[in-house]
Amino acid sequence: MSLAPYACDPALSRGRRYPEAVAPTRSEFQRDRDRIVHSTAFRRLVYKTQVFLNHEGDLFRTRLTHSLEVAQLGRSIARTLRLNEDLVEAIALAHDLGHTPFGHAGQDALNHCLKTHNRDSAGFEHNLQSLRVVDALEERYPAYNGLNLSFETREGILKHCSRRNARHLEAREPGGVAHRFLAQASAGLPKWQQPSLEAQLANLADEIAYNAHDIDDGVRSGLLSLEQLEDVELFSQYRRETLRAHPGLLGRRLLFETIRRMLSAQVYNVMDATGLALQKAAPANVEAVRQHGALVCFSDDMAAQSASLKRFLFQNLYRHPQVVETTQAAKQVMWDLFEAYMADPAQMPQAHSDRFDGIDMPHSTGAKPERVVADYIAGMTDRFATKEHERLKGRAAFPV
Repeated sequence: MSLAPYACDPALSRGRRYPEAVAPTRSEFQRDRDRIVHSTAFRRLVYKTQVFLNHEGDLFRTRLTHSLEVAQLGRSIARTLRLNEDLVEAIALAHDLGHTPFGHAGQDALNHCLKTHNRDSAGFEHNLQSLRVVDALEERYPAYNGLNLSFETREGILKHCSRRNARHLEAREPGGVAHRFLAQASAGLPKWQQPSLEAQLANLADEIAYNAHDIDDGVRSGLLSLEQLEDVELFSQYRRETLRAHPGLLGRRLLFETIRRMLSAQVYNVMDATGLALQKAAPANVEAVRQHGALVCFSDDMAAQSASLKRFLFQNLYRHPQVVETTQAAKQVMWDLFEAYMADPAQMPQAHSDRFDGIDMPHSTGAKPERVVADYIAGMTDRFATKEHERLKGRAAFPV
């Protein structure tokens, strides 16, 4: 299949920070995907959780299964829109590499730790940490830190960034992946530039995936009921459709078929709405895409229904008392680990404590002590963080 003129062509990539010879059998974006899959950070995603923590059950989504679902949805849409599937997949597989243990609770706790320790700290952003993982923290190659991914993949990984952090990145890499958060787009268009269509697509596929699987996990956990979900139009319309097609269907089969139909409807909606947006905007190339508003989109009606679903999940699942109780315990684990390592760096593996002590190491990242500790904790899985906390504090963090 030929790529659309506004798709990212690997032959026209803006390249890597460290130049490399072209691979004989793989495109630049295929190489990125392969490097991500073989990275240490990617393997850890299997024990990093979304909403429900690792000790709460084996069947709930993890960051790894979520990333695979995002990649599958993204590739399906990209194929129809004639975008670069390999780039969408690479971004999707890497977008959560910087997430901490314990989901968003861990991220919030680590952000609090950094800002409490140093008021001038930029805090913790998981998108920025994902970029930091692929740019600096992976140690697989003899000549440089990181995975040396292409500009286009790195740009897609950094889907959000504060202006403060964007300025720091821009100072180190002028015109690089953070430039779009500082650059003014064309008159009458958004105040900052957009990333590639492939990056936009990976971002929307992320939203589609987590909304769907959080319903699944929420019902499986018993915290959500099908009766509650009747108030959510995006779910209830496909539940009614399922029951019309399969009268008397109950339990998991009803839930799974409803979610399948809901996912399909969203995917086809993105294809149609984005196709119309591209037809209207008629971008000639990738640079024209960057100067335009977001083009990968839902229809207005589907966007409103998706937003309603997100509000429902926030109120009824993410803020459920049982989830809040568990996430408070998770935050305490993060706070305790940060304090322990800052007070006694020798509690970390030597490779990390050496960085803490400022020892001159090959390929040093030049990080401040608190950032070294944050890097170490952010890289932990749920179960390793739990075990470390028990080792350091002598007590279990979570009730059995």
